[in-house]
Amino acid sequence: MPDIATLNPNSTPYKAIELGLELVVASLKSENTSWVHEYLPDWPASIYVVDDPDAPLTVPKNKGNEAMVYLTHLIDRYDTLASSTVFVHAQRFAWHNDGPNHDTLVTLQHLQTPYVQASGYVNLRCSLFPGCPAAVRPNQDAGKMTPPTNSNIFKAAFQQILPGIPVSEAVAATCCAQFAVSRETVRSRSREDYVRLREWLLNTELDDSLSGRVFEYTWHIIFGKAAVYCPDAGECYCKVFGIGCRRS
Repeated sequence: MPDIATLNPNSTPYKAIELGLELVVASLKSENTSWVHEYLPDWPASIYVVDDPDAPLTVPKNKGNEAMVYLTHLIDRYDTLASSTVFVHAQRFAWHNDGPNHDTLVTLQHLQTPYVQASGYVNLRCSLFPGCPAAVRPNQDAGKMTPPTNSNIFKAAFQQILPGIPVSEAVAATCCAQFAVSRETVRSRSREDYVRLREWLLNTELDDSLSGRVFEYTWHIIFGKAAVYCPDAGECYCKVFGIGCRRS
């Protein structure tokens, strides 16, 4: 399997590679991502190191947590996206991962890519808490007194990054900004749209924890889902991971 990070995006061999699946990892220099190549040797992986300007894959600025990595990949690889791209954090074990031992590896090994193609976008967490049934109530909380929180800054931020889309009374999706998306869904928006989103992230005065959280609860809307996107957990486990499906 080619090492994605060593290939030149403008080269003919790079453009000739047709990837069915690719893993995008947002990492810091201090984080160990060796588990990706060790346990998923057949998965092409783009591992971005946000705080190392000399890394093979990095970002314009370490800002907005994983959102900067995701947007940079969507921009730089817009013309050479895999059929399905999976976006994850660097830690193999994290509390927000579903499944035994909260292990990202198990999540990825069970991912049903045909369903990613059918749905266009899937969250990698099926457990509804936190995030559902209503993570943010933008209109209700807009403009409330300081300190700034995701709830009271969300409406203004949403209107800036997705102008023209009405602000819903509630916005919800299961946490925590790890998902899979199809190439067709990504390309339902222009590359310029993702450039604009990244420019907002680069220029916003919001703290990283807030700007990153805005995207955490906006990815599903960016990729065409309803503002409240909370699939039934049992149905999610079945369709996204092939687990617990009831036989007819």
